[in-house]
Amino acid sequence: MGGMSENSSTPYTIEISPITKPAGQYQWAIRRNGKLIERSDRPHPTEAKAEASALAAVERSMHSATSGRW
Repeated sequence: MGGMSENSSTPYTIEISPITKPAGQYQWAIRRNGKLIERSDRPHPTEAKAEASALAAVERSMHSATSGRW
């Protein structure tokens, strides 16, 4: 998955990728301006569930960034 649009106003990108163990599962990584800031800590059974988890993490990160925590 390519992630969030490079043309959007957000500096975040989401990368979803398959993992080999356990086979058929997915993981995600979030980058802000190209720098890795967070990755999934558990496998997800589908690409869609991995993406939903990553989007929730981006929202948490954006919220904590506006409150001065990140």
